[in-house]
Amino acid sequence: MPSSPSQPSAATETRLSTGIKGLDSVLSGGLIPNQTYLLRGGPGHGKTTLGLHFLSQATQKKPALFITLGEVESKIRRNAEKLGFNLEFVHFLDLSPSADFFTEDKSYDIFSPADVERESITNKILTSIQNFQPKRVFVDSITQFRYLSRDTYQFHQQVLSFVRYLTDQDATTIFTSEDSVTNPDDDLQFLSDSVITLTATPAGRTIQVEKFRGSGFIEGVHSLKIGSSGIVVFPKLKPETFSRSYSPDSISSGIPELDELLHGGIERGTVTIVTGPTGVGKTTFGAQFMKEAAGRGERSVIYSFEEATDTILHRCESINMPVRAMIENKKLKINAVEALSLTPDEFAQMVRHEVEVQGTQIVMIDSLSGYRLAMRGEDMTTHVHALCRYLQNMGVTTILVNEVDSIMGDFQATGQGLSYLADNIIFLRYLEIDGQLRKAIGVLKKRLSNFETTLREFKISRYGLQVGAPLSNLRGILSGVPEWVTPPKRFE
Repeated sequence: MPSSPSQPSAATETRLSTGIKGLDSVLSGGLIPNQTYLLRGGPGHGKTTLGLHFLSQATQKKPALFITLGEVESKIRRNAEKLGFNLEFVHFLDLSPSADFFTEDKSYDIFSPADVERESITNKILTSIQNFQPKRVFVDSITQFRYLSRDTYQFHQQVLSFVRYLTDQDATTIFTSEDSVTNPDDDLQFLSDSVITLTATPAGRTIQVEKFRGSGFIEGVHSLKIGSSGIVVFPKLKPETFSRSYSPDSISSGIPELDELLHGGIERGTVTIVTGPTGVGKTTFGAQFMKEAAGRGERSVIYSFEEATDTILHRCESINMPVRAMIENKKLKINAVEALSLTPDEFAQMVRHEVEVQGTQIVMIDSLSGYRLAMRGEDMTTHVHALCRYLQNMGVTTILVNEVDSIMGDFQATGQGLSYLADNIIFLRYLEIDGQLRKAIGVLKKRLSNFETTLREFKISRYGLQVGAPLSNLRGILSGVPEWVTPPKRFE
């Protein structure tokens, strides 16, 4: 079984869930009880929604309190209901300005920080905590207290005494802050046991834990999405936290000539880059190994970033590859991925589910060019490295399809700067021979065994993928326009 942050150890059993599985994983099991957590982020970044997740975990014996200084209780409850949150054991203290605030005769000006208002709010908070004795408290937002303080020092003392009081009452508290140039929240970060930051940009939403006293956590920026059921967090993949024992046996392609070229096949738990120009047969090559895996009772999955599922099915069936039967027997899954709808972390989570829950043993990503679209400006090498190392640690055989631009002419290996990741590099190439467009296959790299250094002609027919004898009588194959030394017997 893998060792992963999502599996709580004995040391994390007393943690409090945030109500968001992915965030609990980032926090090494959840929140430490009786601590204070600062949740930072701009308007619309998801702070209130995260707070509702946290409060929805309350029980009758351990109730929760929502202190709102901005939105009115009725609006919060309506939004919570739309997202499906259970607030049965959540009490509200609504300190937002009422509608008649402007019409009532006040003894102080609205724009003045008023001691009388501050005293009223303090009393209401104390009364609510004493009455409800909440174990979870969410304050939205603590920034409002600034406007009730005469100066920064008083605000600092006020917040410090407030959080200490809540801690003394055995409460775990999350309070939100909207950091700005005019009102930075550096002081609140120092006062808090933990700091969590939400961001939202055109490229997507993220969450980052910047501080967590008394615990480790998964560092870095993690993807976050807000949907009809609230927040989903996709933790950044840390391959070093996963491992599974396996034997690096050779996996046969089922084609004797191809196995000869590879000295037995490709080894389990390795990363193979299949590279070549468009239409040369890279996807079919990878599917051939999956066909053999299905015959052994192993499960495979193809992540297609470029072609629809029906297109792949039609192409495989046209060469006598029984992919529908493999899918019906749950030995193959074809997942057509819309790159622009996924973040790299979300895709990694998808792959993890296939490996850890479904028991997938071969993963093919088709192709790296399509996968690059999901990066949204991020460095693709970092994410592909983490994903491939994770799959290797789990003993999963990985096939990466890589497309190069040149049809013929100057030879290119990968063109993506990812060749260092590969245990095996297999290249497919177009050739012009006797005025005809033909194809060749060769092995450029194989870490765990030797390989045949010759190139072989191959073709894809209605009978499947066929590989011929070594092209030992050709010279200049890598140029794309080779010449015969001695014309051989035709490969039919």
